[in-house]
Amino acid sequence: MIKQGSIVKAKAGRDKDGFFVVIRMEGKYAFIADGKRRKVQLPKKKKLIHLQKTNSLAEKYSTNREIKNTIREFGGL
Repeated sequence: MIKQGSIVKAKAGRDKDGFFVVIRMEGKYAFIADGKRRKVQLPKKKKLIHLQKTNSLAEKYSTNREIKNTIREFGGL
């Protein structure tokens, strides 16, 4: 189950194969950011079926720098 703070991989679209952190959830959509191209202030709205769950959670994801560092440590950047 994908939830807020999850690290996910995009399976479709322009950002395919990129890693992101889920900023918030709204029904069957997740708002994702990577801190670089997709900022926390303007996250990408993506359907849950287009996201692949990893078994990792971001502890801090309130700033772009925290998200970039989390994804870098995870091995996505």
